[in-house]
Amino acid sequence: MQKIWTNVDRYLGGLFAPTDPQLDAALAANRQAGLPPIGVSPLQGSFLQWLVRLTGARRILEIGALGGYSTIWMARALPEGGRLVTLELNPKHAEVARANWQNAALAGRIELRIGKAADSLQALAASGAEPFDLIFIDADKPAYPDYLAWSLRLVRPGALIVADNVVRKGNILDPASPDPDVQGVRRFLEMLAAEPRLSATVLPTAGAKGYDGFALALVLA
Repeated sequence: MQKIWTNVDRYLGGLFAPTDPQLDAALAANRQAGLPPIGVSPLQGSFLQWLVRLTGARRILEIGALGGYSTIWMARALPEGGRLVTLELNPKHAEVARANWQNAALAGRIELRIGKAADSLQALAASGAEPFDLIFIDADKPAYPDYLAWSLRLVRPGALIVADNVVRKGNILDPASPDPDVQGVRRFLEMLAAEPRLSATVLPTAGAKGYDGFALALVLA
């Protein structure tokens, strides 16, 4: 099945996320730097860009920059004067991401904060920063519940919260799983389903990245 999923992903990506020199260069730079191949696929990047355009987001928060590939997809969809704040723990990843954004002529739209995401989120909340219109969570899975709690403090009504990797190849079905990633995602999903301020769903995906999925939540109040 993985071969079929990958081939379908490549076919659809060729139609809806065609070859792009700056995005291709970012992927190549990430590989050359030895970054883990855990970022979104081109088709998933196209999906994120579509969500930015659909919502008309002017302020985006990304939790987990890695090499900045998904950041490029989303930042390109920002309107004039839009801003994307992205958080990254690893200084090496951040250095690669900065170079990728510079190459894509997007550095002026992106603010990078390096360090523990929890610390950066706390600082954002304490600063009284303008609320975000879209938040994309794609970082350490055990902390997803905490990231959701912070996200609810940093968004406006009508905003969209998106989280990647929430199916975990189906391993979320096992409540006794010893995997902290699975347990973190299960707690996150339970919080998402129970939160009255959100209207949420999960979109399972099968593609080049395997069997996984996105959680999507609309902030009601």
